[in-house]
Amino acid sequence: MKWDEIDQQLCSVARALAVVGERWTLLIVRDAFKGTRRFDDFQRSLGVTRHRLAERLNKLVEHGVMTKVPYSERPRRFEYRLTRKGLALYPVLATLSDWGDQWMADGAPVPISYRHDRCGQISRPELQCSACGDPLRPEEITPVLGPQLNAYLDILHEKRLVIPDDSCLISEASAYYQSINLESHTDE
Repeated sequence: MKWDEIDQQLCSVARALAVVGERWTLLIVRDAFKGTRRFDDFQRSLGVTRHRLAERLNKLVEHGVMTKVPYSERPRRFEYRLTRKGLALYPVLATLSDWGDQWMADGAPVPISYRHDRCGQISRPELQCSACGDPLRPEEITPVLGPQLNAYLDILHEKRLVIPDDSCLISEASAYYQSINLESHTDE
């Protein structure tokens, strides 16, 4: 599968990476959380080429993560602001930052701490179960199939077709649903 087709997988991680998984993208979002809004400020902060920055910002706007808002009419200039969809990336950035502090710092001090404004204390992100509130630990989590993959398995059972093993299930289900979408578009 090609990178520009990754969003067609029946995988939430792949779909998210199709929008924010390219180099520079999460750094742009990080800077937006720190208050950066203007193209030149992003470029100065990141050191990325103007072409690459424009490409990434346009993709974030296209996917509704950021919005372009004019701040000058002559010359016409825009700033980029996070949307609600963009703000929802905060837990991703906070958790990624915490992971980098724990595993990639080689003993260096933490560059940025995060203070919880309501209580005034320095805080680290923690995942917890939405049902019981217990912390989520990798050894206590089991991925289970969601409705779309279960529906695919039901189709295979009905047609008495071979059930793929877990390593191929997502790619085969993705190909199946993609073929159905192609058929529905050619019927129109």
